[in-house]
Amino acid sequence: MWMVRGEGGSLYDSFRDRGVAAIGWSKLAAHAKPGIGRKQLIALYQSAEPEAKIGTVVSGASQVWRFVNEIQDGDWIVTYSPANRLYSIGRVRGQAEHHPEWAEQGLSLARMVLWQAHELPRDSLSTGSKNSLGSTLTVFEVPSIAAAEVIEALKGTPSTSVKEEAEESVLDSLADIDAQALERIKDRVNELDWDEMQQLVAGILRAMGYKTQVSPPGSDRGKDIVASPDGFGFEHPRIVVEVKHRKGQMGSQEIRSFLGGRHKDDRGLYVSTGGGSKDAQYEADRASIPLAMWTLDHLVRALIEHYHATDAETKRIIPLKRLYWPV
Repeated sequence: MWMVRGEGGSLYDSFRDRGVAAIGWSKLAAHAKPGIGRKQLIALYQSAEPEAKIGTVVSGASQVWRFVNEIQDGDWIVTYSPANRLYSIGRVRGQAEHHPEWAEQGLSLARMVLWQAHELPRDSLSTGSKNSLGSTLTVFEVPSIAAAEVIEALKGTPSTSVKEEAEESVLDSLADIDAQALERIKDRVNELDWDEMQQLVAGILRAMGYKTQVSPPGSDRGKDIVASPDGFGFEHPRIVVEVKHRKGQMGSQEIRSFLGGRHKDDRGLYVSTGGGSKDAQYEADRASIPLAMWTLDHLVRALIEHYHATDAETKRIIPLKRLYWPV
């Protein structure tokens, strides 16, 4: 089983829509034919990017080489969507092909993949398997224990023995520590109950310089939080926030309902930890007021960026420790 994750996972939908797994490296793609040598790809990379560090060159060329030569027809492929915290699993169908018409989308070198209709939620896997799948590399082989758990989970019959073994195979590669940390924080945030999630979002907004009003439990009439410079909503911008802490994706109807109660001078923030559908994003893009959508990924990245300015209550909800590492 191989992980192929283009542009940090942002190509997840493109992979499924086109029935491919693909990588970029457009300057190598035209030359990356089955049988090409690793040293040849390294030389081509150095020629195309003479200022690149040797480590970057070797890593990039090696991933292209593996994508072309090591992945075989019939192998399993897995890719990940950070926005919706879903894995997609499929089977490779055919050799790598150069697609110059897809270069701008980061899909220069593609292999046909028959993706399974069912997508696998990240929370259905053990900690060990989630960490094994968390490398920042674009192409890497999935450890056998994690691969076995993915297949069992895909079948809907997770193996207890596989999960127990996987828990012992936690990988903390220092090269991938940023990505590992991000996903672990997302896991922790996703475990919060609804009230804590609402308080966390309000805390992030306060750290960004706003004062917040948080609606009490019960009917909120489409607004869980109101954020503004003065705390009353009199000064602009007045940001109305809806927080949906659910496993499922939000659809277009939820976005329309949220927008229906907004004033023309409002600014909207819709937080959905389960992500949003394409139709929901379409509704947000054509909204009559400025509307931002936060998935769990956006939420945690904002938390990390502004964590130093958060108050004690927010830090109590999600306690984090800063780590310094020489580069």
